[in-house]
Amino acid sequence: MTDCCSPKGYKWVFSERTARAEARRYRRRGLDGTSRQIVDFLKSQGVEGRTVLEVGGGIGTVQIELLKAGAARAVSIELTPTYEDVAARLLSDAGLTDRVERKVTDFAQAASQVEGADVVIMNRVICCYPDMPRLAGAAADRARQLLVLSYPTGAWWMRAGLGISNLLLWLLRREFHIFVHPPEEIIATTKRRGLEPILDQRGPVWTVAALRRSA
Repeated sequence: MTDCCSPKGYKWVFSERTARAEARRYRRRGLDGTSRQIVDFLKSQGVEGRTVLEVGGGIGTVQIELLKAGAARAVSIELTPTYEDVAARLLSDAGLTDRVERKVTDFAQAASQVEGADVVIMNRVICCYPDMPRLAGAAADRARQLLVLSYPTGAWWMRAGLGISNLLLWLLRREFHIFVHPPEEIIATTKRRGLEPILDQRGPVWTVAALRRSA
């Protein structure tokens, strides 16, 4: 990982305070729009009995909703420990603690130690990591059936807005950077791992894409 995105930088952005705020929103309103798109798509594909691996799963709300819909088990990979306490409370409240395994590690570097799953999810994760090919490739390799991703659309206004955000982060000396990796390169990386695109839902900010393992 480059110096632009140090553990300190990630902990500042994805802090305990952020985790608590996200949990409050989830309890009041349910999933945010992008997460709801992902869950609805996977439910349409059938999640009953499937295993789920979510990289950068945050407080675990997508996993909770998929388990409620019939998924068998889930594994959550997080880069920092700052979301773990809040995630544990949400799982306990939902009665799902024994069906989720949470790990704190850099997935791109430790992917060989992570077992594959029927469904792999990376929701708004690629834009937070400098080495897109390594991260996306590792996720694709562990998807037995489906890989679902969300990432910035790549439109000019997104690039401009995130460029301003990165400038502010630099001025504040925060060791964090937001990346707009070209969408076509993200998809090409996963296709080289034997996956074929089946979904490309482009919104004004986020694209939700899904790929299926070739027969």
